Amino acid sequence: MSAVASELATPVFDRVVCGIDRSAAGVIAARAAGRVAAPEGSLVLVAVQDPSPAVHAGWGMPKVLKELAEEAALGLEHGRAETEPLHEVETRLLRGDPIRGLLDEAAARDATLIVVGSHGLSRAAGITLGAVSTALLHEAPCPVLIARGPVNADRWPRKVVVGIDGSSDSAAALAAARSLAARLHGALRVVAATQDAHIDLETARRLAPGLEEHDSRAIDVLNVASETADLVVVGSRGLRGLRALGSLSERLAHEAKCSVLVVRPER
Repeated sequence: MSAVASELATPVFDRVVCGIDRSAAGVIAARAAGRVAAPEGSLVLVAVQDPSPAVHAGWGMPKVLKELAEEAALGLEHGRAETEPLHEVETRLLRGDPIRGLLDEAAARDATLIVVGSHGLSRAAGITLGAVSTALLHEAPCPVLIARGPVNADRWPRKVVVGIDGSSDSAAALAAARSLAARLHGALRVVAATQDAHIDLETARRLAPGLEEHDSRAIDVLNVASETADLVVVGSRGLRGLRALGSLSERLAHEAKCSVLVVRPER
């Protein structure tokens, strides 16, 4: 599919899977998922009870497992309360590894978007500790939204910024950003970094008349934009696992001051 053709439509918000827990980040993720899910699309909230903290509890393991289950259930309850006013929602309580659980649920539902909250880990810490958001950025088969507050349930995102470079991946990001901004009545800025080694400026200009061109690196342009935006959208070049380390989308997801949507190429 050409860059121009891929910009015509987007399925990104059709089938949304949102991973939540009982933290503030989980609430923000649930709220963001309720806002972005397409009106006629599906939305499922997933909480995963991770039994690993109970391994070293000895005789206290049954009590710890019970507490973990209660925490996961409360996370779902809070998430449902946030999303029900925004979108019809289904909930799923799983047990096991949170990363594997979310990936398996996304695969089973042929998800077009996974939403998770940001727990404030630095990029280096996220990589080292295997944070859920970092792992999903590397391994998810679909776009990933890292929700970072504040997310207003009535008026978010008000300001959307999308970075493009003329590639088919950035055209898909542009389509998603345009679709979301139009549906939720947000203002849209389309920016390009002319120091990007991969940029096809002619195609980028054709995709977005009125394109903002900045004589800088893409990561710098988008990080600065994130200081005043509610959502930054960027394409992914389809990198997975270790190959994704250091990519623009992976860096931006950890460094941006606002929520970040990473749009992957269609499978």
